[in-house]
Amino acid sequence: MRIQEILIYPVELAFGADFSHSKRKGRLAQNLVIELTATHGEVNGFGEGAPRQYVTGETQGTAVAAAQELILRKDFPWDLDEPSQLWSFIDGLPGGKSFNSALCALETAALDALGKERLTGIKNLLPQDFAANKITYGATLPLSNQDRLRELCVLAKRLKITSIRIKAGDDLEKNRQSMALVRECSGDGCDIRIDANGCWDKNLALAHIPLVDCFDITVVEQPMAPGDDSLQEFSSALKGTRARLMADESVCTLEEARKTVREGVYSIVNVRLSKCGGFRRSLSIIDYLRGMEIPFQIGCQLGESGLLSAAGRALGLVCRDALYYDGSYDAFLLSENLTTENVAFGAGGAGKELPGNGLGVEVDRDRLLNMSRSKKLIIKRP
Repeated sequence: MRIQEILIYPVELAFGADFSHSKRKGRLAQNLVIELTATHGEVNGFGEGAPRQYVTGETQGTAVAAAQELILRKDFPWDLDEPSQLWSFIDGLPGGKSFNSALCALETAALDALGKERLTGIKNLLPQDFAANKITYGATLPLSNQDRLRELCVLAKRLKITSIRIKAGDDLEKNRQSMALVRECSGDGCDIRIDANGCWDKNLALAHIPLVDCFDITVVEQPMAPGDDSLQEFSSALKGTRARLMADESVCTLEEARKTVREGVYSIVNVRLSKCGGFRRSLSIIDYLRGMEIPFQIGCQLGESGLLSAAGRALGLVCRDALYYDGSYDAFLLSENLTTENVAFGAGGAGKELPGNGLGVEVDRDRLLNMSRSKKLIIKRP
């Protein structure tokens, strides 16, 4: 496959309603989309990254600049025939997380194009040792008022969702009300997790332990910011409950995964394509966690379009051993999607392989131009 040019679009995705958490407020997500044109314009591949400063330090502007730097590297595979060429390029890149969302978008665009050229889905270009025909998604509920949470709980129950993650803030009483409402609406059979996005300090975290126990919370995700010295004390106090600690913002690279496992505080890791740098790097983290017998979740970034949702679906479908799956929320969150079809799960959270080649979704070019305000950076084959 001969790549001829690559286009980088900074895009703004609008939410249909407010979906906030402790580190993010508002109704817009600033992402980047990369389009790869190959084989005399006969094949187009698309990929998306979701840069979040509170996760990897990236902004939309730095991600666009990083994508350009990646493409202009001398070892970039402009002639791409096998996924292994892409893996070799990625393995030769510097470590760190400063360009993870850009790499995710670029790698996904290349795999989407390669899948289309081969007339196969992107899942089939990935390792198949843990492949599945179906995965089961849970629901994520925002920081919101009681009426909104009740409405979402009713929707989750109608969809027969049995796993719910609640976004938690720094207001203990509001968090208590959210947990009580979700448990009341969802019943004893629902697996309920809470995610603080690192906004708690030691005292607030310890104050949540009776609530975690009372409402039978199974997972507390990223309670404190990465590097908080009081995490060990909270972890020890949490052992009187059934809840386990999940790392999210603390693990964006393989090096951070190794450090987290060595420290022994977190017992689950949330792996998300954009924050971890795409398929190759995410699967490297997952393979390491498997070897260390550490459970993991396939997660998502808030504000993904159908492109990242489709990519997350493909990752999930080659990870049947994941403990939880979050994603495919674009139909529920966005007022308008980049793709012509929404990537949604079915009854019970069922997510199957998307029909079609590559990612299995088509980009609406008019929407892409509108969401990027016709701004794009074009890099032609050298």
